Amino acid sequence: MAEKPRIVIVGAGPAGIRAAEVLARHRLRPILIDEAPKSGGQIYRQPPDAFQRPAKARYGFEAAKATALHGALERLRHKLDYRPSTLAWNIWNREVLTLREGQVEAVPFDMLVLATGAMDRVLPIPGWTLPGVFTLGGAQIALKHQGAAIGGRTAFIGTGPLLYLVAYQYAKAGADVAAVLDTSPAWAKRDVLGGLMAGGRTLAKGIYYYAWLRAHRIPVREGVTPAAILGDRDSGVTGLAYHGEREEVTIDCDAVALGFGLKAETQLADLAGCRFYFDRLHRQWLPERDEEGESSVPGVFLAGDGAAIGGADVAELWGERVGLAIAERCGRRRQSGRRRAIDRALLRQARFREALEEAFPFPAQIAQALPDDVLLCRCEAVTVGALRAAVGTWGVNEINRLKALTRIGMGRCQGRVCGGAAAEILAQRAGVVVEAVGRLRGQPPVKPIPLPWTEAS
Repeated sequence: MAEKPRIVIVGAGPAGIRAAEVLARHRLRPILIDEAPKSGGQIYRQPPDAFQRPAKARYGFEAAKATALHGALERLRHKLDYRPSTLAWNIWNREVLTLREGQVEAVPFDMLVLATGAMDRVLPIPGWTLPGVFTLGGAQIALKHQGAAIGGRTAFIGTGPLLYLVAYQYAKAGADVAAVLDTSPAWAKRDVLGGLMAGGRTLAKGIYYYAWLRAHRIPVREGVTPAAILGDRDSGVTGLAYHGEREEVTIDCDAVALGFGLKAETQLADLAGCRFYFDRLHRQWLPERDEEGESSVPGVFLAGDGAAIGGADVAELWGERVGLAIAERCGRRRQSGRRRAIDRALLRQARFREALEEAFPFPAQIAQALPDDVLLCRCEAVTVGALRAAVGTWGVNEINRLKALTRIGMGRCQGRVCGGAAAEILAQRAGVVVEAVGRLRGQPPVKPIPLPWTEAS
């Protein structure tokens, strides 16, 4: 290892900042790359300079954590090379390829920390491409970033803790919440109550959000199945229909926020050459890592939700854990006591997260039962029926072969939005388990970048 190792961190959320903090404390100067103009990641996103709201209004119970994390980076600024508004779009030959202000740069590394975070897990339902339909994360960003609601009367549908959190944040801010509709049945939560108890304060906050919504007479329904988002291209959303226990129900609304849990952002890990495994509980392909956070590629470390969904607190722990491992690798003193404390905390959180996934299972059956005319891949305008027809015509049973035949996953999002549902439909149609169809391989650039262009003479 070089005397001054080149350490690059991608992502300035909870995991990336804590990793940078540890490295700076050990007199190592990492390069911290982040796509956003300000630090905090999605969970602790900061507003523009010209638009200020109190931290309590933006982050609620997490205001102190958010403020502490933002402050940590500000104190570190002179001890690291911080590059905001910079897109990491490829990893090749031990270099991170970045784009900033139209300029491409190859950033070499000896060690790399991928703290790429997560995004909403989306299931297409009839009407999901209408104006006024957002993901839960998108709805939350609008509120955090600029204090704006996505509609005058918003319905929230999906599953997972974020569903209740965002609905609570909207209602608390004074927005009109039409309903909170959870596809997970109530019994799923009761069955794993013992495991959920390991969540401690996190569980208590979740219970509070749920109880607050109920106390304020906001309709909360569990065990629902979405039927359709109503409206048209000109008027946008006009309502939401869902199947309850006994009948189909329609509610009036002009916006819908939907999300079915979170999925790890793993494209850069794929391009770095990391080995993946299928997590049956999350129904996702995730990059492998050891107890130090190191992937199957030597010197490439994974921290936070980009490796496995754990939430902000777990991301901070993994960021610190990875930072300590790299510092030791660079010849700094081993901090065995702190490492053991982090490992114990991670073990407790793992029990809670497992119970949480069982309490809010991904509703694969909804994807499998989608009508043929539903638009599945909006980038390439591929319907559910076209996918099923390709399976029947060509005998496809592998997702990348399906991609070649139908163009599913070839668009701007590279399967981030449609990939999960496509895999579920393919597996059901081919009569195999979902892990047997494989995963969409990452392709550079992971997000759109401009091509060099010169006017013809």
